[in-house]
Amino acid sequence: HQRTHTGERPYECGECGKSFSRSSTLIVHQRIHTGERPYECDKCRKSFPTSSNLLLHQRIHTDERPFRCPVCRKGFRQNSTLVSHRHCTNLIVHQKIHTGERPYKCSNCGKGFQISSRLLLHQRIHIKERPFRCSDCGKGFKQNSTLISHRRIHTGERP
Repeated sequence: HQRTHTGERPYECGECGKSFSRSSTLIVHQRIHTGERPYECDKCRKSFPTSSNLLLHQRIHTDERPFRCPVCRKGFRQNSTLVSHRHCTNLIVHQKIHTGERPYKCSNCGKGFQISSRLLLHQRIHIKERPFRCSDCGKGFKQNSTLISHRRIHTGERP
């Protein structure tokens, strides 16, 4: 771990000269040159140089998408893909600030929103929906964040 701070890289690849601070990183790197791919998918027999690459691949078969966009609720297999998506989403939302565009309209009152998730939150005002319930007192809330704040009454925790 200390080598991370000192910049020392004592493990050098004999093939290309690239150096590393950890021997395990050198071993994985050397697979580029040897073509070794010791981790094999039991579903399709595709092989990978690291166990993390295999785990990422296996989500194709399970359709697991653990990384979810809080704006549109779309799921992604990799966090890096979510980060790219969020960057694009943030740019689009940001541009709407300058143009004043609010394409998502409430059918009850006509109020407009820049993103659909904000419209969905707003619509709870009209239907009196309070899906987030306190397990201690039963009080309902429109947003989970409000429930979390409320729970501090019961736990004595300060905000």
